[in-house]
Amino acid sequence: MTHRQEPSPVGRSALVLLTALVLLAGAALVGAAPAGAVGRGVVLARGVTYREYEVRGAKGVVRVHLLSVDLRAPSVRTDLLYPGAVAARATVSGMADARGAVGGVNGDFFDISEAQHPGVEATGASVGPAVAGGRVLKSAVPDGQRFGPAMPPGASTRDVFGVGVDRRARLDRLRLVGVVRTPGGRLPLGGLNQYALPVGAIGAYTADWGGASRVRATCGTDTDRAAGCSADTFEVTVRGGRVVARSQRPGGGAVAAGTTVLVGREDGARRLRALAEGERVRVTHRLVAAGSAVPYRFVVGGYPVLRGGRQVAGLDDRTAAVRTAVGSADGGRRLLLFALDGAPAYRVGLTIAEVASALRAAGAVDGFSLDGGGSTTLVARAPGAASVTVRNHPTDAPERAVANGIGVFAGR
Repeated sequence: MTHRQEPSPVGRSALVLLTALVLLAGAALVGAAPAGAVGRGVVLARGVTYREYEVRGAKGVVRVHLLSVDLRAPSVRTDLLYPGAVAARATVSGMADARGAVGGVNGDFFDISEAQHPGVEATGASVGPAVAGGRVLKSAVPDGQRFGPAMPPGASTRDVFGVGVDRRARLDRLRLVGVVRTPGGRLPLGGLNQYALPVGAIGAYTADWGGASRVRATCGTDTDRAAGCSADTFEVTVRGGRVVARSQRPGGGAVAAGTTVLVGREDGARRLRALAEGERVRVTHRLVAAGSAVPYRFVVGGYPVLRGGRQVAGLDDRTAAVRTAVGSADGGRRLLLFALDGAPAYRVGLTIAEVASALRAAGAVDGFSLDGGGSTTLVARAPGAASVTVRNHPTDAPERAVANGIGVFAGR
């Protein structure tokens, strides 16, 4: 998938229509555009519309790319885009085309660099919880192990934006509830398919993790991502309800289906050492929502910036950057996928407080920040086209591979 590929004749007509709409809007699109001032846009499918327009921030004019998604349309659905494993990366365009999506944006912040830990490779895994197709993929790393810019006061790596099986979008917070049942008692589970475990914890790794090394899970502390790797670790492999392997150091490589690898650090390592080969072990885990009893179709991590139509307190109003965000309106029945353009003319970006204002101006009641900078990517497939096109200009060239994203799907 190449950036700004040549559209099909049908797609070219759609782009001409979009250009005309933008020109007609003219100067009215520059500024804190009210919800009704962003034009009609291009209908990609019933219930899915793409628009682009300009907004003036404190640092200058930026271009917004916006996908409006009506979840009331029977043919429209949303889901998490991901590369087939938690510890893996792929481009948004590649993931969208692989799933047949009509549009999408990049998702959560992720483990992109391990410069602080020589010899330890970045896993590519996302920071927060992830659910795809109703299936739990992972839980959140400790707040202090987050990769990315500082979160606003009160935010947590457990914060999520999701769409439930009732087709309504929500802000929520998900925590892991898990246990390792052994002949000697129950051991609490402190992590699931995550690149960093809490100090003293036991984490479970399943086939959803992928082939990345599990050593990174034992590096850093709950408050310091850059702290060294623990020297006190242990790993146990469970298959068919029994311990089949033991190791002093976390390993790597794909985890087979039906197998769970338990990684412990400090006190968690001590507890795993007590398990002998052949012992019966049962591992269970689930994510529990703080705000909704409705099961989620998908969730993605990040942090809230707009709640109930009001900006979240403490948002940064000084640091401008190219950003991605998602908003919801109409009681969670409408999604707004929001990405800034990274072309040199627009690279001044917006502060996160300005992103909240721009989402509200576009009609959002709740808003959620996703990964930005070189990760910011919005893709859309023109009517009649065989594949999506990257609609913004990512600051990374070629398009950056990311951990996950939000995909929009519509019947043809």
